[in-house]
Amino acid sequence: MSLQLRPILGRAARASGCLLNSGRPLATSIHGVSPSQRFPPLGYPPRASPVASNSTIQKPLPRDDLKKTQRFREFDLDGKVIVVTGGGRGLGLAMAEALVEAGGQVHCIDRANDPDPDFLEAQKRANPEFGGSLHYHRMDVRDREAVESTMQEIARKKNRLDGLIAAAGINRVGDAMECTEKDIDDLMTINYHGVFFTATAAAKQMRETKSDGSIMLVASISGLVANKGMTSAIYNSSKASVIQLTRNLAMEWGKDKTGCGNVRVNCLCPGHISTPMVEKVLQETPESENIWEEANMLGRLARPEEFRGVALFLLSPASSYMTGAALVMDGGHTAW
Repeated sequence: MSLQLRPILGRAARASGCLLNSGRPLATSIHGVSPSQRFPPLGYPPRASPVASNSTIQKPLPRDDLKKTQRFREFDLDGKVIVVTGGGRGLGLAMAEALVEAGGQVHCIDRANDPDPDFLEAQKRANPEFGGSLHYHRMDVRDREAVESTMQEIARKKNRLDGLIAAAGINRVGDAMECTEKDIDDLMTINYHGVFFTATAAAKQMRETKSDGSIMLVASISGLVANKGMTSAIYNSSKASVIQLTRNLAMEWGKDKTGCGNVRVNCLCPGHISTPMVEKVLQETPESENIWEEANMLGRLARPEEFRGVALFLLSPASSYMTGAALVMDGGHTAW
């Protein structure tokens, strides 16, 4: 008896309206070649048979015979427009800087009227030779109308929106039996409603501008485990909600019927990070620091800049086949 194998054939190239292959001119880089030469777009083989219409095989990346000075084109964000909520300082700002260095046009959103001194210092560090830029917008993620209009304003400038990091969030430590209705509303309206509003507003603009986008929601290991030393039932459950929201949005937005505006959605579950928000928690419960360090395989808290790489990974084509995932980065805290 013979067994006949049928080859898996590729899907048709994407429609010319997609931003990925829009043919827009790109600026020449400091290395004397355009980003499209340094980082060729990832192509798709042509349609060969109706039988294979549901299968896609990505072509292998071309060899770099010219020995160019910049490598890893999968991480290039040249010309891409990205929004970071909670980007005024702390973790959000650290991740935003990484995207700028990769060539992204990054718009940080926070509710402070004026940028934090940390943000102003980051703007000074933004090297124009990288091709990226860093901008500040005052906005409250709880205001859905403001969120919608701000996303639209940002997307219209370049007729595209390629990415979102939803990092805005607050915490409040306390016994569950002592929590008031206001405590619940305050945390949930920012940690869940705000994330929901920003994600949906960003996805609408990605669809309208036919941008294949990537969204990263910032959750926490507190949404995965009962976090010892973190007595905050509201915060922990709000982060669990974000993790489940990630899966559902990934399911809804992964494949657009037009073939353009496909949106990937993942979430990051960090461990304990030395940020202004965490420092405030430690002021209220100083014993938590020793508990967290002892429960951590690396024996310490994380630094915000240690999340630069994972932000770039999730917002770039390097993670093109990743969606609906909760990426845990916690120094081994949840691996015991």
